This record gives sequence, C-alpha cells and structure tokens, in this order.
Amino acid sequence: MNKIDKLKEMIDECENIVFFTGAGVSTDSGLKDFRSKDGLYNERYLYPPEYMLSSSCFYEHTEEFYEFYREKFNCLDALPNNTHKLIKVLEDIGKVNGIITQNIDGLHSKAGSKNVFEIHGTIYKNHCIKCNKKYDAKYVFGCSDVPKCTCGGIIKPDVILYGEMLPNDAYMKGLTAIDKADMLIVCGSSLTVYPAASMIESFAGKYLVIINNDKTLYDAKADLVINDNLSKTSLKLLNYYEKS
Repeated sequence: MNKIDKLKEMIDECENIVFFTGAGVSTDSGLKDFRSKDGLYNERYLYPPEYMLSSSCFYEHTEEFYEFYREKFNCLDALPNNTHKLIKVLEDIGKVNGIITQNIDGLHSKAGSKNVFEIHGTIYKNHCIKCNKKYDAKYVFGCSDVPKCTCGGIIKPDVILYGEMLPNDAYMKGLTAIDKADMLIVCGSSLTVYPAASMIESFAGKYLVIINNDKTLYDAKADLVINDNLSKTSLKLLNYYEKS
C-alpha cells in the first residue's frame, strides 16, 4: 500500500481530525515560507529576519518594520490552493473539527473553513496602539509610510511578533481540539517554532501524520510521514474525496 492510500485509510477510519498547518501550506498560493532554501530566512536584509519580525523592531525601527512587512506579507490577492480546499472538503463531510494554523494569511478562512485557530494572528486585523481603534488590512498595506490612526497613534498588525505571547484564546482552543482529536495531520510546518510546535506533544489520539517537504524533529513519533510536494499530495486526496 502506498502512502497516499494509507493516509486515505486513516482518514476514513477517523471522525475527529485536526490539522496543524504552517507556511509550507501557502507556498502554492505564491507566498514564501521561512526556512526552506528559497524561504525568507535565506534572503538578505538590513537586519536579521528574526529581528525584522520582532516586537523590538516594530517599536524601535517602525519604518523599517513596515517596509519589510508590506513587501513580504501583503497577501491580500492570494487565493486558497489544493491543501486549503482539501481541508474544507474534509470539514464539509464532518471529518475535520479544527484547524490550527501558524499562518497569518487568512487563506483557510478564504477557502471557507470555519473552525480556524490562528495562533500567530492574522494580517486582516490591525489596531491603533494608542486608542485601540480597529483597521483593516487594505488600509495598512495601502499606506506608503507608517500607518497612523485618526488619533495620531501608530497602527499595529494583530500578528504575533518575536518576543510576544501567543493569543491565549486561539492557543487554548487549539489545545482543546488536539486533546479531543483521534487524528492530527501536520501540513507544511518545520515544527521548529515554539511554543506553537509544542502543541503537537499534547496529542494522544490514534494517528499522527506529518506531510512536509523536509524532515521534522517529530517524524519519529509519527504514524505516517510523507516528504513530498504538499499540493500534489493534497490534489490526489481532493480528487478522491470530491468524487466520494
């Protein structure tokens, strides 16, 4: 039995599946991941990427932060790909009860998925750090300089930067979903960013599956590992479940 057929068998057997998705899920939508050879962390910048995406950079070098943020994270025109569509189909047939995502691009929601826990926040929510007035992503990305509120305060994206805590509500709901799951499918994540990656350790269900281009530190704990193109793998499953 090949790995795709094995995965189908596992999915068919389970009734409470949770997906944990990382940047690799969105590369087929034209977005860069972080740690692959073509990822953001292998490009050259004025400061190291970890600093460019830190709360320290936002407050200390706000102009540089926004130059980087607008160039690298404007995904307003990005569309869901095969993996987002597969998860939605599995959700529609009652298999998927939660999607925990490290991605801030909102593509799971664009695909129509409902139970999405954005543990690293989202580009689609922004707030003034002075008066807390809310702003949409179009306003933030449409500014040629540092986006300002009508009160004069600086607008900050509701994304989790290095040095910040994960949003407690999304994190706890994600953990609860994992605790109840009989199957956890990790897609497109290197599982190296903590504390998000540590959520995997709380899984005690039947099947842990990891689908990623590269190996991860959790592969030895998985019941099935598929190191292949995620979109190609998802398309095979999508064709199967759409016809079922």
